[in-house]
This record gives sequence, structure tokens and C-alpha cells, in this order.
Amino acid sequence: MMQSYFESLASYHVWATAKILKHVDAISEEEYRRDCGLYFASIHGTLNHMLVGERNWYARIAGENSSIAPLDAELESRRDVLGQALSAASKRWGDWLSTHPQQKYDGDLRYTRASGEHAVAPFVAVLGHIFNHATHHRGQITAALTAMGHQCPELDFIYWAIATQQTEKNQ
Repeated sequence: MMQSYFESLASYHVWATAKILKHVDAISEEEYRRDCGLYFASIHGTLNHMLVGERNWYARIAGENSSIAPLDAELESRRDVLGQALSAASKRWGDWLSTHPQQKYDGDLRYTRASGEHAVAPFVAVLGHIFNHATHHRGQITAALTAMGHQCPELDFIYWAIATQQTEKNQ
């Protein structure tokens, strides 16, 4: 049960990431890099932070704690490369989740924070955080786009569920 729920979140995550990147692609370079008052300043900074989160959590789950980046790291300076990297990172979760047994969801994840501090958290809480983290920052980006006068995508989970159901019915 938990596995199928998280597989749904992983599918939603890919869908929502693609939608926000499509809308971000339509804005000017100046708007993309403008300090919008977001926690990571600009849309570019926020997308970079999202990529840091994707890579850090994937590394932790895969047992690669040595590759943890600072939360404000700029992993990609070029917006096209950043978008491609973020898209690819979002797609890894579905494949990864489908290969892990149900009992994994009952355990804990021991990991190292970006600060170097060791931590332990329930595995399901970590997975929930991974998808919630991206949703939070996509919401910040949609607020910035709206403030700039741009259209924003409907990113609510229910829109993904309806679109997925309609796609399945049409196949």
C-alpha cells in the first residue's frame, strides 16, 4: 500500500516538474535570474536548490553520503542544463521505488545532513519530505511567475490524478 502511494507521488513529481519547467522556459533571462524575494532569491536559485535536494536525498538513500552538497549550491549555471538535470533527477524516484521491498517502508534511514550532523528518520517520512520539498518550491516559483504577470500551471495533485485517469481511459 505505501509503495503504490509513493509511486503515485513519484509519477506526480515528474509531471509537476515538467509543467513548471515548461512555464519557466517561457520567461526572459532577466526574470529567471531576478531576486523575487524567494528563500533562494530567484527562480534560478530555487531550481538549483531543488536539484540539490533531489541529488542529496537520492545520495543518502543510495548510501552515498559523501556527495552531499550545501543547500544553496549552484549545481548548474545554465538554465537549459539545470532544467534537464532537474527533469532527469525527478524521474529516478519511480524506478528506484519499484525496486524496493515493502518492508523497507517500515524502517529508518540513517544519513548525514549537509551540516555534517548525523540523523535518523523514518523512511516514509524521508520519502514524504522528498516529494513535499519539491511541491513547496514549485509553489514558490508559481508565486514568482504570477507576481511577474505570467500564467502558471495548475500543479495540484488532483489535476495529475484526473489527467492520469483520463489518459488511462483513452488507452
